[in-house]
Amino acid sequence: MDGCATGGARGGGTGPSVAGAERQGPHGPHGPRRRAGFGAGFGTAFGAAGCAVLVAALLSPGAAGATTGAVGSAGPAGAVGAVGSAGVATEDARDATPHRPALDAPEGTALLPNLDDDTRRCRLRPGDLDRLDVAVDRRLAACHDAADEVVNGPEDLKDLTPVRVRPTRADGDAGGRVTVPAAQRPYVRIFVERGGRYVPLGSAGRLTAREVRQGARLAVEGRDIVRDTRRWDGDVDLTLTTAGAEPRHATLTLRMTPVLLQHDLQRARHVFAAAPGPGAPHSGQPAEVPVHTRPPGQWREFADSLRAATRAAGLPDRELRFQAGSSRWWRDIWRQDVVEPGYVSKPTPGGTPHTLRVLLRSPNHWKSADGRRESLRRAGRLLFRDLRGPGVGVVQQYTTRRGPGVDELLNFTGNIEALPPYPGHPRGRIVYGATARRHPDPSFTRMLRAQRQQEPVVLDTSWLVAGHADETVHVVRADNARGWTLAVSDPRLALGLLREARRAGAGGQRLFADTVAPDKPTVDAFLRYEAAEGDNADAARHIEGQLKVLLRETGLRADELVRLPVLYARVDAGPGGTRRHIAFSPALANGLSLTARDYAAPAPHGPRVRGRDLFRDAAARALTANGVWVRWVENFSWAHLSLGEVHCATNALREIAP
Repeated sequence: MDGCATGGARGGGTGPSVAGAERQGPHGPHGPRRRAGFGAGFGTAFGAAGCAVLVAALLSPGAAGATTGAVGSAGPAGAVGAVGSAGVATEDARDATPHRPALDAPEGTALLPNLDDDTRRCRLRPGDLDRLDVAVDRRLAACHDAADEVVNGPEDLKDLTPVRVRPTRADGDAGGRVTVPAAQRPYVRIFVERGGRYVPLGSAGRLTAREVRQGARLAVEGRDIVRDTRRWDGDVDLTLTTAGAEPRHATLTLRMTPVLLQHDLQRARHVFAAAPGPGAPHSGQPAEVPVHTRPPGQWREFADSLRAATRAAGLPDRELRFQAGSSRWWRDIWRQDVVEPGYVSKPTPGGTPHTLRVLLRSPNHWKSADGRRESLRRAGRLLFRDLRGPGVGVVQQYTTRRGPGVDELLNFTGNIEALPPYPGHPRGRIVYGATARRHPDPSFTRMLRAQRQQEPVVLDTSWLVAGHADETVHVVRADNARGWTLAVSDPRLALGLLREARRAGAGGQRLFADTVAPDKPTVDAFLRYEAAEGDNADAARHIEGQLKVLLRETGLRADELVRLPVLYARVDAGPGGTRRHIAFSPALANGLSLTARDYAAPAPHGPRVRGRDLFRDAAARALTANGVWVRWVENFSWAHLSLGEVHCATNALREIAP
């Protein structure tokens, strides 16, 4: 099965694991081979080491109160009404006589994908979290408000687009029909108000003669997002035909609103992270995660410091959730990597937009070696258990037949980020990592592009083990024309701080001295290693290549960047001598923005001079200069040793501001 899509109108998907991309902890049997001794304990373990702006709906020019009323074959001589391209009648049609049928859109022509669960009727069955079976994933995604032929209460009615059939003079008992082109029917459902409640109009779309004469209230439901513009471009063309001796027609075009990804300057309203589940941790990830990893440790230190950070940023305790998975897979702690949050919105008469969150589940698909079993990543099922509900839906988009360049690691949604709005891009832009030889599932990125609002910026992340866009760059506020800039990993800065420590007589100071790191090289030893291997010089060249693209695409200047010290090391990442980079010291750009001014960063445990952590001080100075307060989070054992950081191990639903 190819092109499987679930969460709206359909479902399905797999691909081979990434050859040799191991995520192994310091003591596991699959640890990487290193040319030198540093970082061997970090392995090619991959935890997800990289692990949008009100949705101004993609409306056609027809705004609230759009009206159509095109006359078909009949009517007064010379009075055949033409309908405008947005579904708004031309002047001739708006001047329609009562003989002419007309459709009104009193709240505008925006259509929402009604994929939430307003009555919380969709539930997981016992065992759903654990079953390695893609049928579970398809069933979970197929349950939502648009999956039935019912308006699920007054809140669900708000998710539908009201359309009015104007009173029209009818011939005798002649009724009418409201129809949609066959190719668009899978994406829409029409309800009509009868007897005080909304009922499905039915595939024939028949209106009674009374409804034609007195007018009728319709409610149009979107059943999916736009996934591939080659199949559906988001338009829904309604045609009202009145029966009689001389049939007449009116048309109205509705348009599906685009999913926009949130960005890091939007305040976090709900933060979620993993918690240890039942059963003792052991080496290895669950079968559907294409990597190996050390068991996460010191959760309490991580959780306490993350809670302190969220409190300092003003987030109520109830809005920080720690999710425990099952005993079979709870070690898959990478919440950033199972979902990319987005949202859709349409205007309302009161002026406050009506918004739905749309959670884009990662397209990670697993198939057993014998081809008999397949599943999506089970940690993603927590989205259905904990987050789907009123105002929140989940979408799955993946393929089962994967090309040779599809890399499961790049399918982790830590590889999908967003830039805030800036001139020329009023909705911002998506950022993700990909190359011709190593890239995410094309059907997923095609879905992102199909929204036609946040043109992607594509970076080369192939040099990283995880290959995620969030490993090296992070949006932070700035006092510049845009209001934002990028915090970036800077290995050259990190090496400079090591040399500073050596000059201060601290060459014998051990990195990560107060952690459980298996490798704690001295400053002198790491500098000797770098002189021999050049891992950080190589990483710096790759990062500068990414920045060249970002500066060109955004118009930012190099002197506006916020540079953060991070050390890198190359490790074996597959057969044939493939070597890629990991963050040897905690990747400071891989943090979680709680507000535009509060940044939860991984504690770096850098070299100390006179009791001061040089990496910590340098990062704090650089961020504070931009009006950003650093909230330090201890994630060394919980995430860093498996090549993830705070951003990889957390996720957030953000404020949707006008």
